[in-house]
Amino acid sequence: QVQLVESGGGLVQAGGSLRLSCAASGNGFTISRMAWYRQPPGKQRDMVASIRSGGNTDYADFVQGRFTISRDNAKKTVYLQMNSLKPEDTAVYYCNVRRPWDGDYWGQGTQVTVSS
Repeated sequence: QVQLVESGGGLVQAGGSLRLSCAASGNGFTISRMAWYRQPPGKQRDMVASIRSGGNTDYADFVQGRFTISRDNAKKTVYLQMNSLKPEDTAVYYCNVRRPWDGDYWGQGTQVTVSS
């Protein structure tokens, strides 16, 4: 079983920065893909960034160059550094872990609100 606890969301002005953290419990963290997704009000959930066990990263076009995903395997934690935030980045951000043998787990979500 995996539990994910996100933190770091909040209210920020456009152009500001936030750092999200996601602490995982359970086994298999080091060999699992970790990712951040987001869901704006009334819209679908989309992937923001992912990081594989070897450190390779992928980013959605809409955050390329502004957001950085990283992981600390010793702490079983994944981070999302968000810079140059825009009002359209307002959403609930979810942490995701994908274990090779049993699939996806999700955190409860953390609200990020960017004011103009």
